[in-house]
Amino acid sequence: MPTTALLTDHYELTMLRAALRNGTALRRSVFELFPRRLPPGRRYGVVAGVGRALRALRHFRFDDETIRFLIDRDVVDSETADWLAGYRFAGSIWGYPEGEIYLPGSPLLVVDGTFAEGVLLETVLLSIYNHDSAIASAASRMTVTAGDRPCIEMGSRRTQELAAVGAARAAYIAGFQATSNLEAGRRYGVPTTGTAAHSFTLLHDTEEAAFAAQLAAMGEQTTLLVDTYDVFEAVRTGVRLTQGRLGAVRLDSGDLGLLAKQVRELLDSLGATRTKIIVTSDLDEFTIATLSGAPVDGYGVGTALVTGSGHPTCGFVYKLVARAGSADRDAELVSVAKKSTDKISVGGRKFALRRLDRAGVAEAEVIGIGEPPEGDENDRPLLTQFVDHGEIVGEEPLSAARERHFRSRAELPIEALKMSRGEPVIETRYLDHGEDAANPYRTGKGSRS
Repeated sequence: MPTTALLTDHYELTMLRAALRNGTALRRSVFELFPRRLPPGRRYGVVAGVGRALRALRHFRFDDETIRFLIDRDVVDSETADWLAGYRFAGSIWGYPEGEIYLPGSPLLVVDGTFAEGVLLETVLLSIYNHDSAIASAASRMTVTAGDRPCIEMGSRRTQELAAVGAARAAYIAGFQATSNLEAGRRYGVPTTGTAAHSFTLLHDTEEAAFAAQLAAMGEQTTLLVDTYDVFEAVRTGVRLTQGRLGAVRLDSGDLGLLAKQVRELLDSLGATRTKIIVTSDLDEFTIATLSGAPVDGYGVGTALVTGSGHPTCGFVYKLVARAGSADRDAELVSVAKKSTDKISVGGRKFALRRLDRAGVAEAEVIGIGEPPEGDENDRPLLTQFVDHGEIVGEEPLSAARERHFRSRAELPIEALKMSRGEPVIETRYLDHGEDAANPYRTGKGSRS
């Protein structure tokens, strides 16, 4: 994998250059990545991108070619270039594990190192987390609405080519069963699926010839796309060619609810009672909800999913929340925070737990400032260690993130699963050394990051 060091903004390097010159670059610093709010109307969010972020961190190196580029553009001077040549993140990172639920103010990442180490990671971490968590958050709403019916990710042609790979991964974490994207299958092990498009039918002289060719190549359990010409005639042809053993038909246009009902009736009348009906065509969580009463067996989702269903970013920010007063290793940390209107942050290193009632239902997100909040026997600490003094220790199989999401989502109050607009399903509480502290993110006012 090539270096990821230039997946960043110009000003990260100029801040480093200035900090090295005035002697503040090596002060111990704590950065945090967090949301000030959820997208309007959303009741919870889903963390995704952790595995991709750790992979990017492993390859965050300034090789000779990269340093030459930075010098040629006068982004860095020779002193900064010499420092970058030996850059290896040697600090520690904690965060919410992948698949976990998040809420306003959740400290999704805590990066503890020198200012120089931490500031360089801001842009690459935000770009991965903002994208992947937006996809996973939308995907979770879709899979909740779909219930036991499988969802398939089909959005590769509606987004940038590498973003499509990350989107397929994030969707799988949040409950999608498969993707059409082969690179996601190769790189991350996401199950892949696919059969044929309208062009395959149009290639042949007749629809029957196209179906016969597909069945010969893929077997009777394949899915036939039946809305190129006449839907009902196509269904009859598919059933006849398989003697009623056709695996599935796909509907990609029209009134999907009405068509599904009519096609189900036709399939049953022809004896193809086990043939499934898959629907596609600009689905989102709301259209999936409207199809809940239709005889549909699965959904293929594209554009809405890979664009976060109207919210393509989570609005995460990455802020310095504590720093030492000098470069001495034992220097005391001082809390720092932004006070800008609508862009306020909470100073101090954070710790978090999910407070659960006796039935195991989430009641609150409790965030301790400066020290971990106390919990009872069933409350869950939310931060896990990803990096320990430069060593990556938090990698895990994608299946673990997927299973975690199902468990975490199941803890939420039932209101979280509603598709109607609402406030965060549980409150976020701040405790400053055990005492209640103000929560500046409670108002829900919109702002820029």
